[in-house]
Amino acid sequence: METLTIDKPTQTADFLPLNGTDYVEFYVGNAKQAAYYYKTAFGFQDMAYAGPETGIRDKASYVLQQGKIRLMLTTPLTSGHPIAEHIKKHGDGVKILALSVNDAYDAFKQTTQRGAQPYMEPQTLTDGQGEVRMSGIKLYGETVHLFVERKNYSGSFLPGYKPMESHYHPTDTGLQYIDHCVGNVGWHKMNQWVNFYEDIMGFRNILTFDDKMISTEYSALMSKVMSNGNGFVKFPINEPAEGKKKSQIEEYLEFYEGEGVQHLALATHDIVKTVTELQKRGIEFLTVPTTYYDDLIDRVGHIDEDLGPLKKLGILVDRDDEGYLLQIFTKPVEDRPTLFFEIIQRKGAKSFGAGNFKALFEAIEREQESRGNL
Repeated sequence: METLTIDKPTQTADFLPLNGTDYVEFYVGNAKQAAYYYKTAFGFQDMAYAGPETGIRDKASYVLQQGKIRLMLTTPLTSGHPIAEHIKKHGDGVKILALSVNDAYDAFKQTTQRGAQPYMEPQTLTDGQGEVRMSGIKLYGETVHLFVERKNYSGSFLPGYKPMESHYHPTDTGLQYIDHCVGNVGWHKMNQWVNFYEDIMGFRNILTFDDKMISTEYSALMSKVMSNGNGFVKFPINEPAEGKKKSQIEEYLEFYEGEGVQHLALATHDIVKTVTELQKRGIEFLTVPTTYYDDLIDRVGHIDEDLGPLKKLGILVDRDDEGYLLQIFTKPVEDRPTLFFEIIQRKGAKSFGAGNFKALFEAIEREQESRGNL
C-alpha cells in the first residue's frame, strides 16, 4: 500500500490561527449517567456543570476533563427540546467541535466571509471571573464548529457553569489531548468538505488515501486528512466507496442517519499503560489476527517498544516519513454502531501511514458481520 501526500504551498498568513481543541460537546440521552461512564471507564474528572441549579431550565451539561481534553455531555430536560430531536434521530453523538482561538469575533468574520454558514453569531458571556467570547459555523451534517476565546476568563469553564465536585474520583488513564477527530460524510461529498476546510478554514490536505489503498475483499472507503496551519488540529474526512458489501462508512451513515463525527483520537504518552488500564475498566477494543505482528518490524522498521505487550493488547504500529505511531480502536461506545474512540501515541510521526488501514478495516468488518450489517 502507498500513501499519497498532497504537498501544497504553505500559506504566507494563517487567517484562522487555532490553538487546539477547546472542548467537544456530546448530545446524550442521560448526561448524568454518561458522565459516570466516562469517569469510570476512561478516567475523566469532574470539571463544571450547568443546569437547573445554575439557572438553566431546559437542559443539563456536565463537563469532564483529563489532561487537555474537555468533554461536555448535554441532555435535554423536555421531550420537545431541539436536542431531544437530535438524539431521537442520531442517538448519542458529537454535536460541537469547539476550537480555541485568540479572537472569536474575527474567526467568525473570516470564515463567514469565505462562505461558512453561521451557527452562532458572535457573543460575549460574562460573570465575576471575566468574559468568554464565542461564535460558531455549521459543518457537515448537524455538526458545528464553535470558536472559543477565553484569554480574559479565569473561571472553571464558561460563564453560567459552576465548578463540579463529587466524592467519586477514579484515577486517570493517561489521556493527554485530542490528536484528531474523524468525520464521515456521504457519497461524493468528500471534495465539498475538503474544499470547506481549505477555502473557509485555511487548512491543508496533508494526506490522501484512495479506495485502492483502503479496501478489503468486500468494501472500501476514501479518506483525506485536513490539518490547520500549525498542525494542532487535524480533521480526517471519510467517504464511502464502491465495494461488494456495505462499508463501515455506509453502516455509520445508516445508523447515525446522516453525516457526523465517527471517532475521536485521544493521545497518550504510554499507550501500553493506558490501554491496559482501559481494558481493566471494561473498554472493549477491536482485535487483529496475531499474524499481524509476524513481519511487523520488516514493514515499519525499528521501534522502541517490546512487541510482546503490543501483541497481547492488539496495538497497531504504523510509520510516516518522520517517525512512527502506535494506535488502537475501541468498539462503538453506543448501541448504535456509530461513535468510537482511538487511543494513539506518536513517536515522531506527524501524520499517518497506510499500513494499518487494511488490518483495521478487516477488524471492523468482523464486527459488522457479527451485527448483520456487512
